[in-house]
Amino acid sequence: MPKRGTMRAARSNIVQKLVIKAVMERNLIEDGDRVLIAASGGKDSTVMAWALSGARPAIKRTYELAALHISSDFCACCKKSPLERRLAEWGIPFTDVFVPITGRLKPGRAMNCYWCSTQRRAELLKYAVDRGFNKIALGHHLDDIIETFFMNMTAKGELSAMPIRLTYRAYPVSLIRPLGLAEERQIIACAEEQGILKTSCTCPFGLNSNRKAVRARIADFTGNSGAVKRRILHAVDAAGLLTK
Repeated sequence: MPKRGTMRAARSNIVQKLVIKAVMERNLIEDGDRVLIAASGGKDSTVMAWALSGARPAIKRTYELAALHISSDFCACCKKSPLERRLAEWGIPFTDVFVPITGRLKPGRAMNCYWCSTQRRAELLKYAVDRGFNKIALGHHLDDIIETFFMNMTAKGELSAMPIRLTYRAYPVSLIRPLGLAEERQIIACAEEQGILKTSCTCPFGLNSNRKAVRARIADFTGNSGAVKRRILHAVDAAGLLTK
């Protein structure tokens, strides 16, 4: 019978195996790539950084990793020192850039998740292009992709999702989502076992977003079944929505 520590390690490695699968099957990382990790300070991007660093022997491609954290004027909960130390343990250089996200709001406009994400994405792109990174790795997972699909369908009347790989036409940069095949609960288990949850933070705006309600509805009609969620992801992929 396997020892408890071995079983925990095996569960933790599930995420790394899913990252390797996504990278290899979808060619997310190629030889010579310079990959900029969008390090929010949360569990998802931190687990992604851990997995990409440890997956090098299996991926068998030469690539560079660096992490960029974007500080803002509305959220100061991220414990940047522990985050920087963990990234350093994995051989990933860390940079912190301050962006006045609420300060950029036009008069009369309220802070929201969409505004924040567009401002952060613009800063990520600028930083990557200016410093010669050709890939930006985002920490969105399988549940994020499915939720976005249903949110876009019900709120916008369109069939679209977060692609696991997105190639920009206007910039020499591609977005990749190496956690796209991993469920959030798998990432949480990995983060717990690696001690990552102790140093991660949560966005105060995200706690009250529409995404939370959509997530509850999806859990209800899927029975929170990983197999059902993966079949939904397969359907989204078959529609050509995961690669652009």
